[in-house]
Amino acid sequence: MADIDGNQSAKNYGLDQPAMSRSFHIKGMDHVDWGMKDRLSRIFRPESGKTVMLAFDHGYIMGATAGLERLDLTIEPLVPYADALMATRGAMRTCIQPIHNKPLILRASAGSTVLNDDMSNEVVGVDIDDAVRINASCLAIQVFVGANGECSSLHNLVRTIDAGARLGIPTLGVTAVGKEMERTNRYFMLATRVLAELGAHIVKTYYCDDFEKIAAACPVPIVVAGGKKIPEFDALTLTYNAIQSGAAGVDMGRNVFQSESPIAMLKAINAVVHSGLTPNQAFDLYETEKHTLV
Repeated sequence: MADIDGNQSAKNYGLDQPAMSRSFHIKGMDHVDWGMKDRLSRIFRPESGKTVMLAFDHGYIMGATAGLERLDLTIEPLVPYADALMATRGAMRTCIQPIHNKPLILRASAGSTVLNDDMSNEVVGVDIDDAVRINASCLAIQVFVGANGECSSLHNLVRTIDAGARLGIPTLGVTAVGKEMERTNRYFMLATRVLAELGAHIVKTYYCDDFEKIAAACPVPIVVAGGKKIPEFDALTLTYNAIQSGAAGVDMGRNVFQSESPIAMLKAINAVVHSGLTPNQAFDLYETEKHTLV
C-alpha cells in the first residue's frame, strides 16, 4: 500500500479551466457508452470522421466470386490500406492474419444464396458470444425493407442491436436491394430512416439522386456501398459524390478487389474520403500508384 506520509499535496486542480465537454466525432453517437464510442472510433477516423471499409463478405451468398477465389492471396495484401474490414467469421479465421489490428465489421446475418429468387428470409447467423471471441467492432445485419422477409429481417436487426448493446458493440444495418425492390431516393429515404429509428448505429446503403437529403434525414452515419464493378474513374466519382453529399464513408468490395490494381484503387479511394481529392485527382493518383506497383 502507498505510504501516506510520503505523498505530496495535490496542487494542479485547474481552477481557472472549466471541465472539458467534447462532442463526439461520429454523428448521433454523443450519448452511447464509452466502449461503443471506442469501437466506433476504430472504424471512423477521429481526424476525418470518415471511413473506408473493405468488403469481402460476398461469399456468404455468392460463393467464390471473381477476385475472392483465394482470400489469403487477394485480400491479405489490401488489409493495411483499409480503415475497417467487412467479412464473415469463417473468412477471418481461415484466411486473414490476426496481426493487422483492423476493426472487423462482422457479417452477422445468414440466409439463402443467389440460387434462390427470394433471398430476403435471413436469420441471425452469429451468436453474440462468438462475435466477442473474434473481437468484432461492429455487427452487420442485412434488412430487406419492402420484401417478403421484411418483418423477420427487421427482427434480426433489433435482436442484434440489443445483444450488441449489452456488450458495447454497435450494429450496422445494411439496406438490401433485391430484384423486386426499388432503387429510388424515395425507397432509400424510407429504408435508411427505418434502420436508424430501430437503433442501428451505422447504416449502409446505395448512392442515388438527391442523396444529400437521405444523409440529412438519417440521424446516424451512412456508409455507401460500392456495388457491382464499374470503371475505376466512375467508382472514384461515386465515392466523391457520396462524401460531398454527406456520407460518412464507403464500403468498397468489387470495385477494389476486381480492379486492375486493387492496392492503387484502395489508396485512391482513401484520398477521396479522407483528403478530399476530386475524381480527376484521385484517378491520377490511381494511375501513378498502378505503375509504381507493377
